[in-house]
Amino acid sequence: MRVGIVILPEDRWWAAEPKWRAAEEYGFDHAWTYDHLGWRNLVDGPWFSAVPTLTAAATVTSRIKLGTCVASPVARHPVPFARELITLDDVSDGRFILGVGAGVDHTRYDGAVLDGPELTARQRADRFTEFVEALDGLLMTDKFDYTGEYYRARGARNLPGTVQRPRLPFVVAANGPRTMTLAARFGAGWITTGKGGDTLDAWWKGIAELSARFDERAAAVGRDVATVERHLSLDAAPVFSLSSVEAFRDAAGRAAELGFTDIIAHWPRSGEPYQGRELVLEKVASDVLPGLQAQ
Repeated sequence: MRVGIVILPEDRWWAAEPKWRAAEEYGFDHAWTYDHLGWRNLVDGPWFSAVPTLTAAATVTSRIKLGTCVASPVARHPVPFARELITLDDVSDGRFILGVGAGVDHTRYDGAVLDGPELTARQRADRFTEFVEALDGLLMTDKFDYTGEYYRARGARNLPGTVQRPRLPFVVAANGPRTMTLAARFGAGWITTGKGGDTLDAWWKGIAELSARFDERAAAVGRDVATVERHLSLDAAPVFSLSSVEAFRDAAGRAAELGFTDIIAHWPRSGEPYQGRELVLEKVASDVLPGLQAQ
C-alpha cells in the first residue's frame, strides 16, 4: 500500500517548504495540494495557487510524487492547463500525478467568484467528461483538435510533451456511475471521498458500496480492475485519520481490506479542519508507514 499526504496551500513558502521536504523525508509515496481558488471556511485566510506550489515543491524534492487533489474544470480550460501540466511534469522529472474531479456547484467559492453558470449535476458531468477527454488528447497529441459543448481546441501544440509516456497519469475522482466510467476509461487511478455519513461505520459502509460499484463500471468498459490504482481520501471520514496513531492504523487496515492501493491523509493543522498534532504524523511515518509499504 502506498501512502500520501495533502499539504494545504495556505502557508507562505518559507513555512510551506519544510513540510514538502519533510513529506519526502518521512517516506510518503506521494504529496498533494488542493487546486481551488479558495476552499470552504478557509476562504477568508491565506491561499496560494496549486501549480506554482507544486512546481516549487518539485524543486526541493527528488523522489516523492506530487499531485493535485483535485483539479477541476470550474476554473480551468484544458488548453492552457495542459501547458502548465507539461511544464510541471518536466520540472518534477516525471513525478507529477493529475488528480482531477468534476468540481462542485456554483454555490461554492470557486464557481461563485467566477460568477459561472448554474449547471445541473448532469451538466457538470458532461463538462467534466469533455475536460478529461480534451486533456487526454492535448497531452497525447500535437496539433490537437477538439470540439465539445464546453471546450474547443484547434491545432493545439504540446511539444515537447510530458516526461512520462504516453502522458502523465490521471487519478480521477468519481462517486457516480458516469464519472466512475470516466475513471475506468482514462484513469491510472480512481479516487473517492466516500458517500458521507455521521459515523465511521456508516462512512466505511459507503466506501465499500462505492468500491463494488467501481468494479462494475470498470467491467462494463472492459477495464481490468487490477490495472487501476484505488485511492481513498481518509479524511472525508467523520474522524481525522491522524487524530492518533491508532486511528490511522485502523483506517489503513480497513482500506486495505477493501482493496485500496493508496490512502491519503492531511498534514495536521492547528485548527479545523484536520486539526491535530505533527507528533502523530511523525509517529505514523516512523511506526506505521514502513509496514504498510512492505505489504
